Amino acid sequence: MTITATYTVKGMTCGHCVSSVKEEVGEVAGVTSVEVELESGLLTVSSDEPVDQARIAAAVEEAGYELAGRS
Repeated sequence: MTITATYTVKGMTCGHCVSSVKEEVGEVAGVTSVEVELESGLLTVSSDEPVDQARIAAAVEEAGYELAGRS
């Protein structure tokens, strides 16, 4: 079973930003896929099991950006 959650990330301005967020969020335990849209700031996370939003937020902050909330 795949679980998909979407969030909004604030502060991304370029392709490097997208890569940083994808890399950090992709390292969160249980995450199987990460998609990031630069223009909208949309972050889509797929996982095999529910992933705590705080873990996603911490990964986004590690990349240098802010999780604005769940979409």
